[in-house]
Amino acid sequence: MIVIRDPRDLQDTLRGACITIGNFDGVHVGHQQLIARTREKARAHGLECVVLTFEPHPERVLVGPDTPPFITLLDQKLELIGRQGVEVTVVMEFTRQLAALSPEDFVKTYLVDCLACRELVIGYDYAFGKGRKGNYELLATLGARYGFGVERLGPVMLDNAVVSSTRIRDLVQAGKVWEAMPLLGRFYIVKGEVVTGRDRGGKLLGFPTANLKLVDELFPATGVYAVWAEIEGRVHPAVANIGFNPTFGNTALSVEVHVLDFSDNLRGQTLRIHFVQRLRSEQKFSSLDELRTRIGQDIQLGRQILASSMAQCYLPYIEQPRT
Repeated sequence: MIVIRDPRDLQDTLRGACITIGNFDGVHVGHQQLIARTREKARAHGLECVVLTFEPHPERVLVGPDTPPFITLLDQKLELIGRQGVEVTVVMEFTRQLAALSPEDFVKTYLVDCLACRELVIGYDYAFGKGRKGNYELLATLGARYGFGVERLGPVMLDNAVVSSTRIRDLVQAGKVWEAMPLLGRFYIVKGEVVTGRDRGGKLLGFPTANLKLVDELFPATGVYAVWAEIEGRVHPAVANIGFNPTFGNTALSVEVHVLDFSDNLRGQTLRIHFVQRLRSEQKFSSLDELRTRIGQDIQLGRQILASSMAQCYLPYIEQPRT
């Protein structure tokens, strides 16, 4: 997949494009359906499949830093879009000047002149431009003027509710990562570099852990989780703790991962953690022995969960897990 930062770089280079537009936070199953339809129409009409998205997220520019955390940062979002068979993704810089542009000017300048739009596919609730006046009805009118078709897809429903980034965010923040899985079409993932920790896991408790310096914004609720630890393209069964380690009186949030049956030194490596299921909430234990016993029980339960077919079916793009 080719990633372009400025749509003007593509002016007079595309033979014609079928485009979909959105923020695609999470690239969930609703987004995937939108991209799949765009790809299908592009092939049917002999066009190039183009995804147009924005960075930073428009809410971060218009509202400020106090927006909810985002499900995917740009690098992961692009990776997920690339897996959908997209030929070109345009990451357009979102500014207040762009937000103030009228829908008509945006369509003519960028979709028509730069990207040679011949077909446009949008979601059921998509709107853009100054005052969010760029809705389906206006796009259909502009399409008739400039020679492109417009198709609007309905919402994707799961358990009688619309699949949305907000719904997924709420589930993850509540620790309901198993329930978020079918909405994402994958496990929820966080990424981080392994850094030096307090070395309690191995020396004090007998369960060595990789301590992660995270780069993502959205974290599951504190507690213990059965996870897959992705290391250099391979996944390994693991148990992760997100929290403050109340037994030790910590005040800083930490993410520690115990990779099962694994002894390599991971310091300095980047791990991706696929959250499968929450095992329990964070607890304060009265003694180290009580904590050791409970960690052993967590590991046993984690093994059972990760051995299930449901825990493995959402890992199609990397090597099969080692058990």
